[in-house]
Amino acid sequence: MLKDYLDHEMYKHIVSAFNFNDINEIRMRVNQNLIVVVKNKKYFVKDDNGDFIKISKFDLENFIRRASQNSLYAYNDSIINGYITLPKGIRVGLSGEVVSENGQVMTIKNFSSLSIRIPHIIKNCSLPVYDFLVKGGDVKNTLIVSSPGAGKTTFLRDLIFQFYTHNFSKNVLLVDERNEITNMNDSEISYDLGCFVDIYTNCSKSFAFKNGIRSMRPEIIVVDELDLEKDLAGLINAMNSGVTVIATIHAKDINQLKRKTGFDEILNQRYFQRFVVLNEDNGPGTLEGVYDERLNYIFSGGL
Repeated sequence: MLKDYLDHEMYKHIVSAFNFNDINEIRMRVNQNLIVVVKNKKYFVKDDNGDFIKISKFDLENFIRRASQNSLYAYNDSIINGYITLPKGIRVGLSGEVVSENGQVMTIKNFSSLSIRIPHIIKNCSLPVYDFLVKGGDVKNTLIVSSPGAGKTTFLRDLIFQFYTHNFSKNVLLVDERNEITNMNDSEISYDLGCFVDIYTNCSKSFAFKNGIRSMRPEIIVVDELDLEKDLAGLINAMNSGVTVIATIHAKDINQLKRKTGFDEILNQRYFQRFVVLNEDNGPGTLEGVYDERLNYIFSGGL
């Protein structure tokens, strides 16, 4: 897939040095060495002469030009939020000069670095905790916790598929805000999620929480990368409407989660019955454990 976007020589050196299926991230910074991340370890890439490949401004701009199909304007809504999504759910994070007007971000220009995050299918990665999340035909409100890049989106995608393989026929509304869970294109998605899933892409969670319940009548809403300060009201409204919520959130561990603004209310009101914590100890998607609504440790990934 990235062959269509990376410089030919750069791509050749990457695939000759690494198994592409093991790569989690490619990091490009102007005038710095090209970095490939494999199982949470960072490596420099060498050319035919054995020298480290350095990224030029042209390399970076050429990649972004291809990623945006020669039209940065057409992708500006995504660029404002710091990313471009490629086919197969590959997300390209962007940094550079942020242009603002009256306190509102208008675009990013003069790009200086990018992070290419490559998703992987880890089949059955959610299976060890499935019975902790689904009981007697009902799904528990679940929050999946991990640091960025530790596999929460992969886990989420697999969990949705497990519903289907376990003949679980409840209507699921998936809110794919950045179109990286499903990579929907012309109504077709890149990943098999079963036949009970309805999908919103490129929309805010607030839109989905407000309009999705009324229009699609979901029994379960699935959202990625929850922001408690912005999304808490919609989250509570969904749960109080009789809809189960499965969400992910950025936090390294339970202690860091407890320090997030708005989490006290979630914990005190027992909005979530299960917390699944992932880490990168043995690569993205490593299961650290499962906690109940009072944050009691009820399952260890090491068992």
